[in-house]
Amino acid sequence: MTHLPNFSQSLSQLIACPSISSTQPSWDQGNKEVIQLLATWFEQLGFNIEIQVVPDTSNKFNLLAKLGSGEGGLLLAGHSDTVPFDENRWQSNPHTVVNQDDKFFGLGTCDMKGFFAFILQVCKNLNADQLKKPLYILATADEETTMAGARFFAKSQAIKPDVAIIGEPTNLVPVVMHKGHMSHRISVEGKSGHSSKPNLGVNAIEIMHKVIGQLIELKEKFQLNYQNQAFDVPAPTLNLGAISGGDNANRICGHCHLDIDLRSLPGMSDDELINWLSEALKPLAELYPGRISFAEMHPSSPSFEQKKPSTLIDIAQEISGHSCCAVNYATEAPYIQQLGCQTIVLGPGSIDQAHQPNEFLAHSEIDKTEKLLTKMIQHYCL
Repeated sequence: MTHLPNFSQSLSQLIACPSISSTQPSWDQGNKEVIQLLATWFEQLGFNIEIQVVPDTSNKFNLLAKLGSGEGGLLLAGHSDTVPFDENRWQSNPHTVVNQDDKFFGLGTCDMKGFFAFILQVCKNLNADQLKKPLYILATADEETTMAGARFFAKSQAIKPDVAIIGEPTNLVPVVMHKGHMSHRISVEGKSGHSSKPNLGVNAIEIMHKVIGQLIELKEKFQLNYQNQAFDVPAPTLNLGAISGGDNANRICGHCHLDIDLRSLPGMSDDELINWLSEALKPLAELYPGRISFAEMHPSSPSFEQKKPSTLIDIAQEISGHSCCAVNYATEAPYIQQLGCQTIVLGPGSIDQAHQPNEFLAHSEIDKTEKLLTKMIQHYCL
């Protein structure tokens, strides 16, 4: 067998493979290099390897590695892509791991290529003949944008594990609930003209001002009528994220666009949110026929909840030493859950480091994470 890298070596090699996902084509990259590297390593450990082309993407792939045979077992899952970076705010090359101050600095160290380096280490001493149930490793594409990899994998129903752990950075606290996410662009079509004769035009910014008023009322209704105290932000949220319109001070604005995002509580459907948005804008749509529209910007991500009682939650709390919690961000958990398995989000590092300049993974995570993963594999596979 070819010598496999130790933790810091494997982490460095993974970080050195750029795999940025972005809605901006100038940033967006494939993930083939990362996937092939993981495939090589896990194949050397005796895993059966399947590399899947993710449909309707550009050079994006999923990796499924399997050790052992039989039904059920444990799935360890994560995404192989990273977000873009602001080079001016990094103190080092984001694609080169810098080991200093008891931390590994690099893009993806925490979110979340580091998780695969941990898995590699704990799998080095596994023997397929020892496993009573299979161990699966899944590395997905495009989690940071469309979640296309996880969506495709969920539809394929290729495996049926008993349980799944998604290794997003949670400080090794089991996450059993998170909000959904959807983003829409609201567009107002006005009628441009000379600013000296406003009655001859229709100012799109003025209409958008009224639209924003309706959205703020909807936001207040969310806060009054819908609460889940498991979250530190207990209500659904509506964020007015970006606005653009017009082209010159002396012209009546002919077009205006507002980008919003909605984060729903578990139990809320996309259809409900769309209906609330439609109802909020309905009076203005009737007042300005044909001038107000909204459309989805990106595929939505559903909310997630692993309901209790759950043996996985009990075991994760016991092994991690932490009580389960809810978070406000979205993950691939609802898609993995569609495989029919108990699912939690549980991984090393802090979400506070994710998507930040000088992202890092602390050395203190190493022993704790390797022990946790080892115990999970022992419980569900041996």
